Amino acid sequence: MSSERPPEAPVDEATSWADETTQEALQVVAEGITQLAGFGVAAVSVVRDSHHMQVMAVAGSEEARDTLHGTFTPIDRLLGELEQAQDWGHFKFVPQESLDPEVETWGWVPDISPLDGPDAWQPMDLLVAPLYDDAGVLRGTLSIDCPTDGRRPDTAHRLILDRYAEQAAQALLMAVEREELAEQVRMLSATREVVRQASREPDLAAMLRLIQPSLVAGFRAQGMWVHTFDADGHGLGAIYTGGETEIEMPEHLVGIAERAAAEAWSAQQVGVVSHQVTHPSTIGAISAPEHEQILGYLEDIGVEALLFVPLGAGAEVLGSLVLTRSADDPEFTEVETDAALEVGRDLGRAVLNARALERERELVRELKALDDYKTTLIATLSHELKSPLAAMLANIELLDTIVDLDPEAHGVLAAVDRGAVRLVKVVEDLLLLAKIGDPRMPLLPRSVYLPDVVEDVVSLTSIPSQQRVKIETIGDVEDVLALGDPTELDILVTNLVTNAMKYSDESSEVTVALRREGADVVLECSDHGIGISEADQVHLFREFFRSEHRAVRTKPGTGLGLTIVERIVARHGGRIEVDSTLGEGSVFRVFLPAA
Repeated sequence: MSSERPPEAPVDEATSWADETTQEALQVVAEGITQLAGFGVAAVSVVRDSHHMQVMAVAGSEEARDTLHGTFTPIDRLLGELEQAQDWGHFKFVPQESLDPEVETWGWVPDISPLDGPDAWQPMDLLVAPLYDDAGVLRGTLSIDCPTDGRRPDTAHRLILDRYAEQAAQALLMAVEREELAEQVRMLSATREVVRQASREPDLAAMLRLIQPSLVAGFRAQGMWVHTFDADGHGLGAIYTGGETEIEMPEHLVGIAERAAAEAWSAQQVGVVSHQVTHPSTIGAISAPEHEQILGYLEDIGVEALLFVPLGAGAEVLGSLVLTRSADDPEFTEVETDAALEVGRDLGRAVLNARALERERELVRELKALDDYKTTLIATLSHELKSPLAAMLANIELLDTIVDLDPEAHGVLAAVDRGAVRLVKVVEDLLLLAKIGDPRMPLLPRSVYLPDVVEDVVSLTSIPSQQRVKIETIGDVEDVLALGDPTELDILVTNLVTNAMKYSDESSEVTVALRREGADVVLECSDHGIGISEADQVHLFREFFRSEHRAVRTKPGTGLGLTIVERIVARHGGRIEVDSTLGEGSVFRVFLPAA
């Protein structure tokens, strides 16, 4: 039987792939030959690459099957032996006596004792039918051995064998085509999965670099490029190849591509442009002269045919994907065009996501620049105001010491003094806000014992004889060590406590509770004051926000205290919660990383 031993050179395992259905179909062919053609052993081989065939089915002999199944035949060696074969139609017969006895035996040789006579079948006899497709390309072989009558086939038997060879060739081609189609579907499915996974990559160019090899391999393409439109859907946005090759598209082709993509996306179809296509294009938007222009461009870049795939999302067309092939490549199949349209949808969503993310990034950059400008402006203005205010306060104090000053003038000076003090407070808060919001001022955290911070704040903000603040430490006192900046945490506690006291009745109590919750230290400041409405809670930490509530407006304030608290908490990697009911009081709950 023909040489089905392993080849001298290694074979790519990918070329030996075959699904279970294909193997079963080829096994049926082999078994049919042994049952009907009068031969005890039959083997079917399939061409796997330009150098090798693989035995896919063996019937009639377990020994032959164990020896041959899955092994490879060097095609050139088999064809070399068939050069001296007798032509029996589809079958080629090489008798044992024509073989060179000094050449190494190869393949499987049956252990049989020949009959007497010149037509007796010999162990080294070789009977093979090369199986070709309609284009004359070798696709496989049918090898048979061990005739049941022990004789070489006569003329009548050869005619019967010839018909079986024709049927075997048809069955083999159907099985191989099915296998190739299944492999292509598998490759295209894998390609779509790669595209979907890579779509998570926010940068479009980086994503295309990731998927380019899979797209080219999956569609058996020579190359590819993606043409994205501008954000308004018009004009040349960008062309990505996913590799090192650059594509320069003439301006007149840009308009054609834009119009064709819009029509193709609307019709949910892809288009093929090729020298082999008699119709100008499968996309109606391309006229005959434009088709010739495209063919001329393809010729300039060494491309025979292209598959034009629209990219879009919803009703919006975003660009096109172009897959190219050379003159030696096959035409694009229906399976490929269907898969390409799905890839176009996936890539369309990826382009839309990347574009939205880029807009978000640009907005963040603009907001960051605006915030930096605001911080710089606040810091500059605050510094510029600080010196004049200090001079004002000093002169007010000096004027107030004049003995013979008119009483009415003393009243005016007192009003100016109050205004200047209020301005000083605003300036101090603005400077503090600018400092904690400046990214150039990094946080230098260390362990801070919060009970000491709270006691210091309480002693400085309340009169001992009118002590209204109650301090509670829940659990082990050593558990309330926070990780942070002592000065900033002091400001945080001061603002919370003074706010609670300011907006509470003088007879009501303010409670500051400290406890440990998991990896956090919790500082809770609660009061029974005027409370905060739900509408005001939404804006509570906004700069300069002050409630329209009359009781709030009667109290002096800059509207920056809680903004500063929120910024300090965020700067420390913590969070703040507020529970408040209008007319009943408020609870501010701050979570800080524990030391």
